[in-house]
Amino acid sequence: MCNGIQYYSESPLCNLCPRECGVVRSTGSGYCTVDDLFPVASICLHNGEEPVIDGGTGICNVFFEHCNLQCIFCQNYQISRNSKPYTTLCQAEIVSSVLSILDIGVRAVGFVSPSHVAPQMIKIINALKREGRKFAAVMNTNGYDKKDTLESLEGIIDVYLPDFKYMDSGIASEYSGAGDYPETGVRALREMYRQKGSELHFDSDGNIQSGLIIRHLVLPGHVDNSKRCLQAIAEELSPSVHISLMSQYYPTPAVRNHPRLGRTVSEEEFSEVTEELNLLGFRRGWIQERGSDKLFRPDFGKDNPFDYSIRPHLPALRVK
Repeated sequence: MCNGIQYYSESPLCNLCPRECGVVRSTGSGYCTVDDLFPVASICLHNGEEPVIDGGTGICNVFFEHCNLQCIFCQNYQISRNSKPYTTLCQAEIVSSVLSILDIGVRAVGFVSPSHVAPQMIKIINALKREGRKFAAVMNTNGYDKKDTLESLEGIIDVYLPDFKYMDSGIASEYSGAGDYPETGVRALREMYRQKGSELHFDSDGNIQSGLIIRHLVLPGHVDNSKRCLQAIAEELSPSVHISLMSQYYPTPAVRNHPRLGRTVSEEEFSEVTEELNLLGFRRGWIQERGSDKLFRPDFGKDNPFDYSIRPHLPALRVK
């Protein structure tokens, strides 16, 4: 039987993310509809992250269900939709599954879409540490994070891996129901940068220990938004941060007939964004190879959503 967790020592009301619902979380009545249990859809070995995260052995990813953004194009739509029921696992089950993957030599644990379940993420990390395991805790987030929550994660999260999606409030509102994403996202990135700076740190075996890597997924028909996102990172943080520029967008069933999102990113669009990356002086990070839109298509109906045995495993990222 799964046990609930206490969200706040002073208040039972949830204001973890920028939605600031202010609801009693145990009722599951907020924007994300998640209660105080552990909504985990999948725990698996993943070999498709940036090379420094992957480390050659892969990362153990813990995928949470539901999300504080509801992007209409989300590639994880099978588990991210707040309108769908979610499953829960007990903390002991989660820890056992993660330990079994760490046992094969994996040295990083990623928490995917944890913005609405930060307390559960912390409990999992602490439980793993009580087992005496050494690993890098990676927060793989959509970037729609509250500064106060990020401050509370200092010293707990080793590597921040945010996506920075929008500097256009119109498309942020249309595609993700979050017109405040540009200013909220920049505020979150500033806090992550304050904690981690521009440098990535590794142990003597080359395993990542600490740092910040900012992802940006280029959307079809929105080159200007991508350029503005890169400009904001350069101006608000530094062009010395590590950037992961991604070309893997593909239209999911929900947007297959969308007038702008119903296609993949063209070579010309991606080249134009890459040129902007160079003009802004970014020199550290990765540029995702063309064709990645055919590779990264998870199926959460499987034990491992990323089953590379059924298609060629191409190197997804190249060092810039």
